[in-house]
Amino acid sequence: MHLLAIGRKMPSWVDQGFHIYAGRMPPEMPLLLRELPSGDRGKGANPARAREVEGDRLLQALPPEAEVICLDQRGREQATDALASHLADWRQDGRDRAFLVGGPDGLAESCLARADARWSLSRMTLPHMLVRVLLAEQLYRAWTIVSGHPYHR
Repeated sequence: MHLLAIGRKMPSWVDQGFHIYAGRMPPEMPLLLRELPSGDRGKGANPARAREVEGDRLLQALPPEAEVICLDQRGREQATDALASHLADWRQDGRDRAFLVGGPDGLAESCLARADARWSLSRMTLPHMLVRVLLAEQLYRAWTIVSGHPYHR
């Protein structure tokens, strides 16, 4: 599984939170993070153009043949048990999954158009950096359900 995320140099709590949960994933289902640079958001920059540039970077970074899941506030919410079911299926088919996380202005339309699925972690607006931690924790939690581990109670 690949987490392709816009933004580098995250606060230490983001890096620590992500790596705690990603590090708990089993060797046969690793969660790999690839951080991509943000578009220009300096003074006078065009946020829509920055989002387009970020979208191009995300699409170029996709592993070949990967199923693409965009994390988007307007996406479909997933229950943890449903995520565990997805994870069990994914383990069987061996195909790469790429989760896309945009920058502060969300994902480009090009990414949303390429998506095989759009998921929401919450109807609340979340900081894009927090999405990394939440996704990693939920994937780990789903894995514990699949493997019968008591973490999920």
